[in-house]
Amino acid sequence: MSVYTTIEENELKSFLANYNVGELEDYQGISDGIENTNYFVNTSHGRFVLTIFEHHSFDEMQYFLNLMHHLADHKVPSANPVADKQGNYLNHFKNKPIALVERLNGGGITETSVSHCEQLGAAMGKMHSAGLSFNSRQNNPRGSAWCQQMAHKVMEKLSADEQGMLDEEVHFQKEKRHADLPRGVIHADLFRDNALWDSTEDGSIFSGIIDFYYSCDDVLLYDLAVTANDWCTNPDFSLNRDKVTALLTHYSHFRPLAENEQEYWPAMLRAGALRFWLSRLHDKHFPRAGELVQTKNPDEFKTILADRINHNDLYLDYWI
Repeated sequence: MSVYTTIEENELKSFLANYNVGELEDYQGISDGIENTNYFVNTSHGRFVLTIFEHHSFDEMQYFLNLMHHLADHKVPSANPVADKQGNYLNHFKNKPIALVERLNGGGITETSVSHCEQLGAAMGKMHSAGLSFNSRQNNPRGSAWCQQMAHKVMEKLSADEQGMLDEEVHFQKEKRHADLPRGVIHADLFRDNALWDSTEDGSIFSGIIDFYYSCDDVLLYDLAVTANDWCTNPDFSLNRDKVTALLTHYSHFRPLAENEQEYWPAMLRAGALRFWLSRLHDKHFPRAGELVQTKNPDEFKTILADRINHNDLYLDYWI
């Protein structure tokens, strides 16, 4: 979403000539986010998002784009990639994978409500259910092994208290993250900036899920926990029971939760907080150069993780 790779107007026009999307009208870089280069692109035939993938290989991107098409084809509210005139979703630009995706209506939100969590829970339930019939598989590149590696890398940058907290949590998660829980395709990054909403007189109506470029196969409950840590958190970073209940209840209409998932709910909340604390620590202490780069504060997820640890038993009852 930050702009690392610049595309000039003549280069963009040449790229779009391979698609049946009409003539270029205007485009602009998107500064939100930290991983890929994104542009809003408007043509005579519609609105699109152009993404240049900075860290994924061409083969890896085939998985993401095929998954996005599969989900859209199964009526999951989500962004659908656009095929070029040869039927390809993916091409090359400056030796990097590049893709054009339909731009959904609406925008992001900063404050969440119970209604938002209800609608998002239903969308996640549809996504996880549809993902069970997706044939390709991809391990989570930011799973347990990655967390251990990142913890080792950032450890020397932390205070003694932070080092102790991180070391204890990494050891705690070694067993929990390999529990025998329902698995399938997960989004793995479904924060508020990766869901779009249409504003109406009656409130916000869910438009769709975007940015599937961390998607992989992993524990489905972990995906719900990552989402709850962002959508269902109070201003003091504690969990909001009503929002969690709304998220899980509407999710379960499409993928009923298994009996043993409640037991691991607090551990997955902690796992999600650990993963994003580590990634933000890495981005802070080992930054990459970019034209428009946004680095997010790791202290937010340190606070969230501390809360999830301190209230582990309480959050066991934040269920349906």
